[in-house]
Amino acid sequence: MSTVIRRPVDPGPFIEFLWASSVVSFGDFVTKSGRMTPYFIDAGRYRTGTQFARLGQFYAEVIAQTFGTAADVVFGPAYKGIPLAVATGIALAATHDHDIGVCFDRKEAKDHGEGGALIGHRPQDGDRIVIVEDVTTAGTSIRTTVPLLRAAADVEIIGIVVGVDRQEQGSVPNIGALDELAQTLDVTTIALATIDDVVAHVAATDQLTDDDLRRIADYRQTYGPQHV
Repeated sequence: MSTVIRRPVDPGPFIEFLWASSVVSFGDFVTKSGRMTPYFIDAGRYRTGTQFARLGQFYAEVIAQTFGTAADVVFGPAYKGIPLAVATGIALAATHDHDIGVCFDRKEAKDHGEGGALIGHRPQDGDRIVIVEDVTTAGTSIRTTVPLLRAAADVEIIGIVVGVDRQEQGSVPNIGALDELAQTLDVTTIALATIDDVVAHVAATDQLTDDDLRRIADYRQTYGPQHV
């Protein structure tokens, strides 16, 4: 049964980590879906071993809390999902005594050497997979990833864990992209924090101007589903 879980733990420490790592920015940006946005979550800004170790711990904690040892594989879509999956797999083994398979994909299938589009653990029939992502906007990358995994073997996608849910409409008006993924793929989706959490946390430290807040509110009014 599909389930959407937001903020399974206190999002404060994770948001503080994002902010300290300069992963959260406010200004003028364009998302992968082509929307002009006043804020951006850029996982490409993680740059040290300490940061990746801490990042993996955040994801591992919610995976262990939600699925226990039911998951067999953690998958990270290329490119930013690759270090995320590796860091999560390491944290699950080191902190939760769960030595899970780690898998990620190439943008283009390799036609020499070992070949194929998948690297690391090769999906096997019956594998239960959790997909990890940095952020969800329209759910585009997940919609590409799931068919790839299901074509590789008779696997079960049991969960999708994202760092930040931008709380935006998916392909259906007034339904959040994360909610839509949960429904259409029949999986449990989890967000460590929502964009509303992030904005509220940063605003409380006086890091946002009145103009920033106005532009954010306008954007949320345009792209945010009413029920989120």
